[in-house]
Amino acid sequence: MLKNLISHYIKATNGKGQLPCLVAADNELDILKLVTINKKQIETVLLNYGGILLRDFSIRAISEFNKLANIVSPNLVDYVNRSTPRTKLGGKLYTATEYPPDRQIPFHNENSYTLTWPNKILFFSVIAATDGGETAITDSRQVYNHIDKEIINEFNQKKIMYIRNYTPGIDLSWQEVFQTEEKTEVEDYCKNNSITYEWKTSGVELTTKQVCQATIKHPITGEDIWFNQAHLFNIASLSANDRDELINLLGKDNLTRNSYYGDGSEIQKSHFDHIRQAYEKERIEFKWQKGDVMILDNRLMAHSRNPFNGNRKVVVAMGD
Repeated sequence: MLKNLISHYIKATNGKGQLPCLVAADNELDILKLVTINKKQIETVLLNYGGILLRDFSIRAISEFNKLANIVSPNLVDYVNRSTPRTKLGGKLYTATEYPPDRQIPFHNENSYTLTWPNKILFFSVIAATDGGETAITDSRQVYNHIDKEIINEFNQKKIMYIRNYTPGIDLSWQEVFQTEEKTEVEDYCKNNSITYEWKTSGVELTTKQVCQATIKHPITGEDIWFNQAHLFNIASLSANDRDELINLLGKDNLTRNSYYGDGSEIQKSHFDHIRQAYEKERIEFKWQKGDVMILDNRLMAHSRNPFNGNRKVVVAMGD
């Protein structure tokens, strides 16, 4: 049984919190058989701890990870309405976000900037960076508890509007985001997902707006969860220098992405500072090892990426 294989928990490098349950290999266990037999136990562990780290099993090929991902989550999803650059590796596997290695990716729950999201996200460490590159995680339940109730109430009342302006040569193109060359397919997607859109004739090609949630309740546990990417989309997430350059280049109304309250009003910068601090209070890190697989409940656990040196390759799958 799975509970007999949970050898111990690993302390976070910052001394706070614990990793998701570490399941370490025992003798010559068949990981695919183990996961198949223990699916119910895995679901229970995910609800309690937010995630599981599988370590020292004989998973070395992406094809093996693909089999594992399809057992854990038979309904894997494609990455449409993208917010970051990724490479599709075949099937429904993708590289982790391909940002420059010197940049940190802030905490976020996958696709929480939309009205639909995967319930689970799986990571497979193919190449571990020589220095840095941790996929840090944080408990979204505890993040919610750390945020002032007045701020939560304001966000819940107004919700969050995400605005994206697609300008050729800057950030992701609409063709990459929506995975199509056909404008009619973009329009159909927007209509089906409560996204307003406007095609333009110069400069910005397309503008989309979508109003989404700030928090959710976990459908099984009923726990309150901080669940959005307002802090990540907002112009305030950039350094002062990058922010000024982008505004000078595009104008504030034509930024490639930004976030507002659902009524279109500005979100206070002090709120974002407070929210980022809430995420950091629950930061948990561990060093990737080659062959590691981490399974997260995407609602309960947010994830991020630390800067790194050397080669790094992490493969991602998302699903129910």
